[in-house]
Amino acid sequence: MMQDPIGIPACFSSGEKLTDDAATVTRSGQTVFMSVYRTKIADQCRLITVAWCKNLLLHGLSVSVEGPDGESQYTCKVELKPWYFWRKHGSKRFVAEGKPIDIFWDLKAAKFNGETEPSSEYYVAVVCDEEIVLLLGDLKIDAYMKTGCRPALIDPILVSKKEHIFEMEIRIDGHLVIHVKHLQWKFRGNESIHVNKVRVEVYWDVHDWLFSPGLRHALFIFKPTLSSISTSSSLTSTPLSSQTGSSGSIEGFNATGSSEFCLFFYAWKVG
Repeated sequence: MMQDPIGIPACFSSGEKLTDDAATVTRSGQTVFMSVYRTKIADQCRLITVAWCKNLLLHGLSVSVEGPDGESQYTCKVELKPWYFWRKHGSKRFVAEGKPIDIFWDLKAAKFNGETEPSSEYYVAVVCDEEIVLLLGDLKIDAYMKTGCRPALIDPILVSKKEHIFEMEIRIDGHLVIHVKHLQWKFRGNESIHVNKVRVEVYWDVHDWLFSPGLRHALFIFKPTLSSISTSSSLTSTPLSSQTGSSGSIEGFNATGSSEFCLFFYAWKVG
């Protein structure tokens, strides 16, 4: 859960203002991977922001070029529609101080592997003055052939990279044991894991951590139990506070079916 607000591009809408409100992004449930590069465009050093955005319904790419005043932006937005006939490759042109800037993309065979940002088989290129000033992806030869342009004399510099992810991972001794995607809809739940051949029930409640302002905490409970005890019930609607009793055990467990030990882990969010 990121504490610093980050600028989230409006990938899926036309005419919306860019927002720095992290709470708005939290409510939207939008995962964002954003990279900012500095390079020379139209005889000036400018920032190019490339953002991949995804939520349960939509998936998109946004490429923005900094304007002359450092605040305005020229933006190209590409919506990755799920149906087969949408254009998975194309280009868009806008003019900055009288010079055309072209954005080319080819995502026909892009491999996302369930992630927001593609890992291979794609390219995104920014062209100005017959030079590719920024080229992302592994299909570089395809990009040069499509644009007919040469590489820029100045390599772009990666200035920053920001991620806003609605997922949760729990690792034990460096090994991934729980990975929860779309946390904004799965803010309460439980899963079984095994540690040193012992079954452990893991419960989490991160509702206040995600949706409430100020000093808030998420609650994680780790409860060793016998494998013969069924604990498949979900906690998607009932807070953990109502699931814990005065003895420190979880409702439905007893001394004959599970250990008396129960670890309560509180993770705090400030701000």
